[in-house]
Amino acid sequence: MTIHREGYQSIGISALIFGLLNLASFTFLSARIPWLAIAIFIVTLALLLFIISFFRIPNRQLTIDDNKIICPADGKVVVIEEIIDEEFFQDKRLQVSIFMSPANVHVNRNPMSGEVIYNKYHKGKYLVAWHPKSSTENERWSVVVKNSHGSILYKQIAGALAKRICNYTQVGQQVNQCDEYGFIKFGSRVDILLPVGTKVNVAMNQVVKGGVTVLASWA
Repeated sequence: MTIHREGYQSIGISALIFGLLNLASFTFLSARIPWLAIAIFIVTLALLLFIISFFRIPNRQLTIDDNKIICPADGKVVVIEEIIDEEFFQDKRLQVSIFMSPANVHVNRNPMSGEVIYNKYHKGKYLVAWHPKSSTENERWSVVVKNSHGSILYKQIAGALAKRICNYTQVGQQVNQCDEYGFIKFGSRVDILLPVGTKVNVAMNQVVKGGVTVLASWA
């Protein structure tokens, strides 16, 4: 396991706050109220460990298969439905959405290899990530990748806690399946828009792993 580069600053600040709080706690409270000083230490240590775990990148055997579309994120499948995409395709698409809780790994990976033909950041609200309107009203970052099989759109969507979306792609870039393309801090969602008729390999409420679980198969 390694720590994502997006976490260095957050972990550093958290460690500093942890140190200062406990220095003050043990200096002023340990002699008079020792149980409170111990409680503060336990709670702040748990929070620090949570922050560190949030930015973890676990070692995994990634799934590489040009005929498959791989889950771009860890989490739970919360939507599988046909929608009308008004952002890019302007037609019917099959949407699969993955909700990421703060406890999930938050690295986002390319579902397939191909060329980035669209990349756009949208400012927006911070509705809870499972809200139906979060796909179109929340802060989000959309990417469309095209290869010989077709084109898919996947969007990183901020949630009630997520305040920063990181995206490392640009139009014209050639991306490889399962390579990292972004990161969302503190709880969020990823939508994948597939061509209608694509075979979906996941089910509602299924727990999936980014870069490992097969999301769909090309017809």
